[in-house]
Amino acid sequence: MEKNDFFDAARPIYIQLYEILKKAITDGIYPYNSRFLSKRVISDRYGVSLITVEHALALLFEEGYLESRERSGSFVIFKEEDFMQTSAQGVVDVSATVSYASTHGVHSSVPADFPTSGYFKIMRRIITDYGDRLLERVPHGGAPVLRKAIADYLGRSRGLKVRAEQIYIGAGSEYFYGLLVQLFGTEKTFGIESPSYEKIEQVYRAHNVPLDLLPLSDNGIRSRALSESPADVLHITPYRSFPSGISTSASKRREYIRWAESKNGFIIEDDFESEFTPSKKPEETVFSLSPGGHVLYLNSFTKTISPATRISYLVLPERLIPVFEERLGFYSCTVPAFDQYVLAEFINSGEFERHINRVRRKKRRGLQ
Repeated sequence: MEKNDFFDAARPIYIQLYEILKKAITDGIYPYNSRFLSKRVISDRYGVSLITVEHALALLFEEGYLESRERSGSFVIFKEEDFMQTSAQGVVDVSATVSYASTHGVHSSVPADFPTSGYFKIMRRIITDYGDRLLERVPHGGAPVLRKAIADYLGRSRGLKVRAEQIYIGAGSEYFYGLLVQLFGTEKTFGIESPSYEKIEQVYRAHNVPLDLLPLSDNGIRSRALSESPADVLHITPYRSFPSGISTSASKRREYIRWAESKNGFIIEDDFESEFTPSKKPEETVFSLSPGGHVLYLNSFTKTISPATRISYLVLPERLIPVFEERLGFYSCTVPAFDQYVLAEFINSGEFERHINRVRRKKRRGLQ
């Protein structure tokens, strides 16, 4: 095993190397369009094998920090994009997204390889173990055991260090869309991707919220449209926007953060289906890039477990918890106690992550 002063033996070396190299890029040590270090140089500098270096570089290529140029090596493509850039960024051709929409729609069956029998065993065990407690009302934020299970899972799988108290449980993402309108107020303008998942726009219009439809380029919202937008709140789906299938680049994610910081605005990061990335490393979240607390993280178990599992969760930045409690703390939790206890046990037993990993490995094999 590779051992030196750069790395913690308790974590995969290639992930730590990836993090070191990524920080060097984002800190500007290797600026945009510069040639990046060769594999041999990285191997010698950090005392790791070429295989480890290749794994780390593969992640940087996948996330849009580097690109390979034939006979020239690897080059940095991450940059601190100017809000007022005027380069020709193409608008998304919606006609080209039909195949994606037909295969990635929200009305889907139970995911392939889902451990149905194990899930049903957990259901039976919860009925036996909890008994009459299943008839009791859970706190408005959700069952503490589920909030803690999700917080721990996010720490393990997404690198998000959040407390259980930051997590709120609700029956589906659309439920939270409505709550967030009440949190921020109907006088705020919400900016949404165009095109976007139709229910995002439908829910906001049902609440009479001013909307700004922001056209997409091939790596996220067009810079000029974002800089000129009157929006106070930005609703994004950075992993894979539906129905376009567009994923947000590393540079664009940081552009979103700069937008929020410059306006003291907020970003709703709708991270639907990101667990099933074929990447060897979980997708980088916008939430993790915002130490100033400008991002709210939203995800659902509808895709990872089944469409019948109407359980979503919202992660608030610490500074919004008092506001949320004051304005919305009177609402009761909309997810039955039984469903929450079953999901908590499914996560805590490790079955949920094993299921996710099986699907991701299968997707990677399909791409080979």
